[in-house]
Amino acid sequence: MRRALLGVALLVAPMISPARAEQVGEIGVDWAGNDIIVEAIEDPDVQGVTCHLAYFERGFIDRLANGNWFEDLSNSAIECQQTGPIILGDIDRSEDGEDVFRASRSIIFKTLRVKRIYDAQRQTLVYISHGRELSQGSAKVSISTVPIPGDSRPDPAPD
Repeated sequence: MRRALLGVALLVAPMISPARAEQVGEIGVDWAGNDIIVEAIEDPDVQGVTCHLAYFERGFIDRLANGNWFEDLSNSAIECQQTGPIILGDIDRSEDGEDVFRASRSIIFKTLRVKRIYDAQRQTLVYISHGRELSQGSAKVSISTVPIPGDSRPDPAPD
């Protein structure tokens, strides 16, 4: 029973997303039904920042012709901007940053992620979209930065 629960948890975990994405566009790119999907993602811990994430979604004909039924590419592009007054919540300030969004790109163990890193020295939020797989990472990354206006900068952490 424990193994079954662990298996279900491993399948469901990549589908859980810290932020919710709202599809705002879909561009058909070829006759095989492949599309570029554009989604808006509001940072759940930083009020006033919205990212737009674009990624490739394979169509039925492409899956039929090329196999690999249960997997989409990890390619993505991201652009983030200030869409209101920026108010920093309780964000991870470590060098590793934290996941803002993740979505499954295969039936198991492959996700498209958006991470946020706080660059305290430059008072900037850095957003990175990338693919993550169990066996190998992806070198395909996209980056966007959002400067934090002077009046919303957090107090420096005590040493």
